[in-house]
Amino acid sequence: MARLVLFNKPYDVLSQFTDRATAGGPRRTLSDFIDVPGVYPAGRLDRDSEGLLLLTDDGALQARISSPRDKWPKTYRVQVEGIPDAAALAALGKGVTLKDGPTRPAKVRAIPEPEGLWARNPPIRVRPTVPDSWIELVLTEGRNRQVRRMTAAVGHPTLRLIRASIGPYDLTGLAPGEWRMIELSDTRDAGPRSEPVRKSQRGPKRRPTGRHS
Repeated sequence: MARLVLFNKPYDVLSQFTDRATAGGPRRTLSDFIDVPGVYPAGRLDRDSEGLLLLTDDGALQARISSPRDKWPKTYRVQVEGIPDAAALAALGKGVTLKDGPTRPAKVRAIPEPEGLWARNPPIRVRPTVPDSWIELVLTEGRNRQVRRMTAAVGHPTLRLIRASIGPYDLTGLAPGEWRMIELSDTRDAGPRSEPVRKSQRGPKRRPTGRHS
């Protein structure tokens, strides 16, 4: 029986359980929020990005989720500087050329500010003379800082980045810093066997005590 943890990663949290940096003081890691032994991230989410991160104790499932060969769609809600026009959106959808080559075609659309959006700490920078807007990007690859590089390439730097879903899993019911675990009876289709069996709310303290619900 494989375990899969769905975690809503807050801003300024590393997608790893330990921080190897020695300068600048301790940084928040997954160990500040998740106390499930034996699970490891399937892919990563940058420190300055927010949203869904999957962790599992099944090595094959971990590889499938993070491998671009399996093409698990990943949905991002992106606050950008300016208001992308039709040409910019079309360029993102077709694929833009980055330093490491062209990106795969993506699904893209302009969206209103997401409902139920939580405040970010610290908030994004605000330029009174420059508007901002939201887009949704669905990618099937995961290069280093890809979304940020893509929006910058079409003239709209990313201000805030939230990953809303990975494959069939999303952030429903998870506030920042919360996680839930599901058990998978058959990882070939990664279908959950049952409803979430545990949920924990976390604060900023190091290795806090869990809370059952």
